[in-house]
Amino acid sequence: MYKVCREKELKTLLAIDPGDSISGVARKIDENRETIRRAINRLEDTGYVEYDDGLHVIDQTIRESGLTFLAHSADVSPPSITEAYVLPQFAGMDYAFTAIDAVYVWTRGGYQVARDPEDYPLFIAVHESDLDAWTAFFDRFGIPTAQERQPVADLDSTIQVVLEPRPQIETEMVDGRPVIPLQETVAFANEYYATFESALDILGRMYDDVDTDATYHMEPA
Repeated sequence: MYKVCREKELKTLLAIDPGDSISGVARKIDENRETIRRAINRLEDTGYVEYDDGLHVIDQTIRESGLTFLAHSADVSPPSITEAYVLPQFAGMDYAFTAIDAVYVWTRGGYQVARDPEDYPLFIAVHESDLDAWTAFFDRFGIPTAQERQPVADLDSTIQVVLEPRPQIETEMVDGRPVIPLQETVAFANEYYATFESALDILGRMYDDVDTDATYHMEPA
């Protein structure tokens, strides 16, 4: 009865949106595809998941129970920074990484502006209509939210989420992560050029349709 209730299976169950592929789920939760394929096979064998023109969770109450279990677990072991990046995939609402995190995602981790692990904000664009729901979602995991970055001294958590409410969200996918469009990300980086000069150079090298004025060049290792 308990064989399927392991970390990989739980994360997989929570990450599945109707029609997802195995590779898509693996990218969402930053896991190896073969690992997730085996987890999905076990979930199929026990009747939690079926494949019908993509993956589907058969009973959504199982998914909500899993999310409740995960939230209770956070009381004992708070989410790490890596886990905090994955958590929004489980909310069942549209979002996109924005601002600093859009640069991080589009450079595929190649540029990470200095963020202290003891004071780590994540920046996420959400629908205006979902703002309260997102606040409630992260509250389940003990992660504070606000629309502006808060001083760490005012928080009980080292991780915070800065929510940017928008009437609409235009989203692209990079390595399984929803993110604001590349050109919007470049515009943000140009606005804060002193901080993101090296990031703009990376983006200019990675994408042909990015035209930047960055003069910084990283030396080869």
